[in-house]
Amino acid sequence: MNGLIRLDGGVATELMRAGMSLTEPWWSTVALNTEPNRVILRDVHERYLAAGAQVITANTFRCNARTLRRLGLDGAGHAWMVHAAIGVAMAARGGSDARVAASMAPVEDCFRPDLVPSDEELRAEHRWLATEISRSGVGLVLIETMNTSREARIALEAAQAAGCQGWVSFVCDAEGRVLSGERLGPVAKAAVHDGAEAVLVNCTSPDGTERALGELRESCSGPIGCYPNLEDRGDLPPGAPSGRYLAPVMSPEEFADVAARWRREYAIDILGGCCGTTPEHMRAAYSQTVGDGVDS
Repeated sequence: MNGLIRLDGGVATELMRAGMSLTEPWWSTVALNTEPNRVILRDVHERYLAAGAQVITANTFRCNARTLRRLGLDGAGHAWMVHAAIGVAMAARGGSDARVAASMAPVEDCFRPDLVPSDEELRAEHRWLATEISRSGVGLVLIETMNTSREARIALEAAQAAGCQGWVSFVCDAEGRVLSGERLGPVAKAAVHDGAEAVLVNCTSPDGTERALGELRESCSGPIGCYPNLEDRGDLPPGAPSGRYLAPVMSPEEFADVAARWRREYAIDILGGCCGTTPEHMRAAYSQTVGDGVDS
């Protein structure tokens, strides 16, 4: 990778700021339900592109078969949701040279490693989603918010079998450990050994992200990156879903300062934002870490 790759920021945060309630059973797939909601989703993608993002992530985070089955959708409905999410992102990209990545998340709860199902179930479900992503014309899969090495490796295997590139990103605790309790360094090395083209940490507090970046840079000679969670979650139990907009703990300028330091100290190759970040956060961070080439 040459230079810093600018990944987009929190899509769910922007959907909630626009008035959507992201609660079960629909979660973020509610943005695909109606044409007005899809217009809002497209606008979110477009605002991240206008801020300077080079990679935008299609809203397939909750489009795994397990979640969609709980909505009572049949097989054709499952596939339709995946293709709709990718179609909205592709339309937002337009004629620009930005890339569209598709999200592959844990099939159960991102913050509950104890709920990760059997290898057989994981292989079937990740294979289904990776196949539909590939059929939609997307070649980059962001295997994200992974809380165990086991599921991350199976998801990566499925993405590669479908002909896609894979970036693998883990959610960590405040000490920089994967939520399963595994050390991030060995987990990252395993992902690279399996063919991950980059290893990242996401949906983790700024302090936890910093600790994780130190371990990633120590363990990996290849591309690493991050997209931290900036939500003020002080009144919520760890990992509890809110379904509502939570204000960020950092201003765009504060986040830009931290991101620039991470770029200097850990030589990160990919920078984005997770929950709590906005296009304003990303514009400031891109500008401070990249400089020229990002519109003000």
